[in-house]
Amino acid sequence: MQADESSLQKCLFFTSNRLSNVLRRIANDICSDTGIALPHIYLLIVVNQYKGITINELAQKLDIAPSTCTRFVNALVKDKILEKKQEWKTVHIYITKKGENTVKGIDECLNKFYNRCLEVMEKDEYNKLASLMWQTADKFDELK
Repeated sequence: MQADESSLQKCLFFTSNRLSNVLRRIANDICSDTGIALPHIYLLIVVNQYKGITINELAQKLDIAPSTCTRFVNALVKDKILEKKQEWKTVHIYITKKGENTVKGIDECLNKFYNRCLEVMEKDEYNKLASLMWQTADKFDELK
């Protein structure tokens, strides 16, 4: 195979990374007013949905290392957005009142992001692509 730019266009790894980088720039722009980093936004959404989640469960849902997850959680605890509660030997993560207000701002960002995407693609295309990407990630994850 001759490695040239057309090779990159046919490679799922490079095309998904390119799309991810473009979307990250858009999301950073849209979410900058929250003062929350994008990885922390993802984490907040999950903690808000699964109140009392453990670090290991959270790391698994975010597909990150538990040590990375702990670092993210500790930063948000320091900002009083999350709180940790020890129950026996297990630490559970909860969102605070300040965190709940932050999540409301995140909802607005997600809506703005979605609408920005709809400027480029049809709603049906967007939904199909998001669904296909999620399902494909699950399939590749099963290969581990």
